[in-house]
Amino acid sequence: MELASRLHYRVGMDKPTHSIGVLLREWRQRRRLSQLELAVQAEVSSRHLSFIETGRSQPSREMVLRLAEELAIPMRERNVLLVAGGYAPVFAQRSLDDPALVAARNAIDLVLEAQKPYPAFAIDRHWLVVASNAALPELYAGVLPALLQPPINVLRLSLHPHGLAPRIANLREWRAHLLAATRRRIDVTGDQVLAELLREVSEYPVPAAKSPVQIAANDQAVIVPFKIVTSAGLLSFFSTTTVFGTPVDVTLSELALELFFPADAATADIVRRLANDSTDQSRPAIAAAE
Repeated sequence: MELASRLHYRVGMDKPTHSIGVLLREWRQRRRLSQLELAVQAEVSSRHLSFIETGRSQPSREMVLRLAEELAIPMRERNVLLVAGGYAPVFAQRSLDDPALVAARNAIDLVLEAQKPYPAFAIDRHWLVVASNAALPELYAGVLPALLQPPINVLRLSLHPHGLAPRIANLREWRAHLLAATRRRIDVTGDQVLAELLREVSEYPVPAAKSPVQIAANDQAVIVPFKIVTSAGLLSFFSTTTVFGTPVDVTLSELALELFFPADAATADIVRRLANDSTDQSRPAIAAAE
């Protein structure tokens, strides 16, 4: 399948910049836990935890993993902790082209293809498009070509003044949603790449609102919609996020499938018509990272 051939993931392992004790203390503070609270949860003495954090005691491999579990540390950062403690990483980070991930890759292809004619993307931890179903290319009309060159970053594409932003009807509302989601990811991961990306897109200009941002009463909205103006009319979508439930691979643990669905009957009708019109035509489409 064409989608499968385009799937790709960057391979690499972050290196620890601090000692195991310092890293564990930073994660504990990020989770807003006292030494006593973490010690109770991990069933260790607070004295022993204090010694680990100050470097007076070297934690065993099992202790590192136990504390990481209690602190809900992502797999990538658990590997960093292990390396800082002098142990080999536990969680593999494979390319999605790796034979070991063929079942997961097939599942991704299946979900993306089944979502047509509505857009769907597989994105990584840094909002980079790993794969897409190439649906609804009309969304990207007028976008600066550089923003559509792989690897495509969803935040930049959405909020850049030469991206989708000028045509997003509820830009302030959608922007607030994307920035809040990014802040939550940073809180969970402590990822400095994400932090830099957040600073960058937060500085993009935002058109002045003509009135306070609010959902019209007749919309009866229960979720934040994505509303975009196209040559075919105003399209309104809501999205769902799907992740792998029990991953033991860094790549899969950081992957999310974003599926867009029509939020109203008018959008569904327009998208179906556009899909029918393009059946025998070749159209440019958003591509996955090469």
